[in-house]
Amino acid sequence: MQELGKAEHSSVRVTPKGDNRVIIEKDLSSEEMILNMGPQHPSTHGVLRLECKTDGEVVIEAEPYLGYLHRCFEKHAEMVDYPGIVPFVDRMDYLASMNNDFAFCIAVEKLLDIEIPRRVEFIRVIVSEFNRIASHLVAIGTYAIDLGAFTPFLFCFRDREHILNLLEWASGARMLYNYILIGGVAHDFPQGFKKRALEFVTYFRPKAVELQKLLTENEIFVKRTKGIGIMPADVAINYGWSGPMLRGSAVEWDLRREDGYSVYPELDFKVCVPDGKFSDIGDCLSRHLVRAMEMEESINIIEQCLEKMPEEEGFDPRAAIPKRIRPKAGEVYGRAENPRGELGFYIQSDGKSTKPLRCKARSSCYVNLSAMKELSLGQLIPDLVSIIGSIDIVLGEVDR
Repeated sequence: MQELGKAEHSSVRVTPKGDNRVIIEKDLSSEEMILNMGPQHPSTHGVLRLECKTDGEVVIEAEPYLGYLHRCFEKHAEMVDYPGIVPFVDRMDYLASMNNDFAFCIAVEKLLDIEIPRRVEFIRVIVSEFNRIASHLVAIGTYAIDLGAFTPFLFCFRDREHILNLLEWASGARMLYNYILIGGVAHDFPQGFKKRALEFVTYFRPKAVELQKLLTENEIFVKRTKGIGIMPADVAINYGWSGPMLRGSAVEWDLRREDGYSVYPELDFKVCVPDGKFSDIGDCLSRHLVRAMEMEESINIIEQCLEKMPEEEGFDPRAAIPKRIRPKAGEVYGRAENPRGELGFYIQSDGKSTKPLRCKARSSCYVNLSAMKELSLGQLIPDLVSIIGSIDIVLGEVDR
């Protein structure tokens, strides 16, 4: 028998036969190949590089390499005073700036031990839930376009435009708001905001259902996502997952419910998890469904807040903002439920400076992305696009 070929696992065997014929037997397994995806790739939504080890079309391992963006948020935070950090927080997850501001202010206010006016708390929740919907619309729209569906992308960005107009009206900025401040908010809602917000609630509720059906009843979308990138609940917990990623594995964990910050304990909403009717629990489709369902819950939260928010004549939203922020010596960890999961800030104060001694951000995007090895094992190369899209990363927060 003669062996040909240099590949480690592949060989061609030529077996002579007595009637002057030969039988050629081929072992079709091939050697492993390293394939780079990124760092600039349309489906990674930023400068992420995946080093993929493949055997033919099958992915054996996908190692994420980060650090191409160099946002340097944590070092910047040591160089400016506490109010000056808020604009930097905006730029971490630029699709959910309101939520970022909320999480950071919760941490600093915990360190200062100050009480926030009740109307301010409702304003914060309303703008944060609006931003959650806008963020999920980007996640769903871009996920659809990654998998070849263009119409949902247009629908999502059409409805997101209404939200951006509302948030711009309230804050004066379109994406990077600098609206939620330590101890308050920059401005009260403008006259007529409540009416227009309720109009959007009425308009968007049926649109959210329509958008969910548009993808979950699409045979191609379901085949590209169902049963792909399955993450068991116990493994998700061990990786430190949070947000829609963890809830996609049917773990009912939501900081708005579990850690009851702001006025969330007074509100009636459910923690969205898949029931296995449309998807395999823990797969890409499950994570998509959680985001779609959460938009409907956010609408319910906004509606309740608009009803319960106290009306105060001559209300000053900056009344509780300290003139000079110099916290006592100590350390604190504050966190909030962002569209992509738990965003937390660990802050150290020396008691003397108006700048933090140390500010460390706990990014859900970074933690969720760390499980790429687990998610990609045994998947096909095109399925990597489905998996990355289901994680819904923003590289500004990953490379903070």
